[in-house]
Amino acid sequence: MTDDTAAPLTDDSADALLAFWEVARVRAGVVRVGVVTGPGVSGSMTPPAWSFGDTPEVADALLALVLEGTKTATSAALPEYAAADEPLPVKGDLSIVLDGAGRPGALIRTTAVARVPLGEVGEEHAAAEGEGDRTLATWRTEHEALWRATLGEDVGPDLAVVTERFELLYPRASDR
Repeated sequence: MTDDTAAPLTDDSADALLAFWEVARVRAGVVRVGVVTGPGVSGSMTPPAWSFGDTPEVADALLALVLEGTKTATSAALPEYAAADEPLPVKGDLSIVLDGAGRPGALIRTTAVARVPLGEVGEEHAAAEGEGDRTLATWRTEHEALWRATLGEDVGPDLAVVTERFELLYPRASDR
């Protein structure tokens, strides 16, 4: 689920996004055979750009966790996708993760997506989200509070949750 915590898109931020994409798509190998066949759709179109979290400070902190390799997963309540009129993530999706000021910071690729009841989200997923003490108990407490506030409804063990795993494509540790 993408959160719209970044600053509005300006000409400067649009230019920064395109500049980031030009470097990231080559360094991440998205356009490996582009010299022979052209870049193809995935190498031509700039992926969606968004930030994690609900404030610029949280966006910065979560981007830092992605860059250090601690955060390799995210989740959202299924009703959030409908409320935002957003499609569900799909394995192979590319995304540019923004910092709290709307600057591009990472290119990620979705590696797995599952729809599970809240009560079945496990310890491994909570740890992969990389937040807090990385325990399932803390993950549940924080996510249930967030979803109660944003969904305005009871949050119980049957709430459908979309879990997503991703890999950092750029910048890799060797690129930093």
